[in-house]
Amino acid sequence: MTKVEFKPRLSVEQVEEGTDFAPKFGSDGLLPCITTDADSGQVLMLGWMNEQSLRLTVETGEAHYFSRARQVLWHKGATSGLVQKVLEARIDDDQDAIWLRVAVTGSGASCHVGYRSCFYRELPVADDAGKPLKFLEDQKTFDPMEVYGDAPNPTQL
Repeated sequence: MTKVEFKPRLSVEQVEEGTDFAPKFGSDGLLPCITTDADSGQVLMLGWMNEQSLRLTVETGEAHYFSRARQVLWHKGATSGLVQKVLEARIDDDQDAIWLRVAVTGSGASCHVGYRSCFYRELPVADDAGKPLKFLEDQKTFDPMEVYGDAPNPTQL
């Protein structure tokens, strides 16, 4: 396995126009990661990565995140079997956000609640503002109790 090296951030030009991988983590040591389905383009989740999870994701080709609620590193799918295989990874212009295009093993779900996407509800806006959230997925792809049992919820509120 090739070890990934983060380059020091030396200039705006280097970060925005160069080929050096020089990610910028927030003051909390985290970087947001948007994850989409490689085939459909559907947004599956927004997760967070610290240096270790970003390195593991790039080195292994499987998504790893950092749980802000539990303050632990987690390999997506290690418990559920719904591993996210990274087919493409992109960093944004100032290298402070990651976008992963993934193929999900098993049922294809990425949400610990059992839905395919963590974004399974629509927030009404403009003329519909104030109305209840609207479910966009009418059924779950797996039963979270069967997968996680009575274990603490992966994202603890």
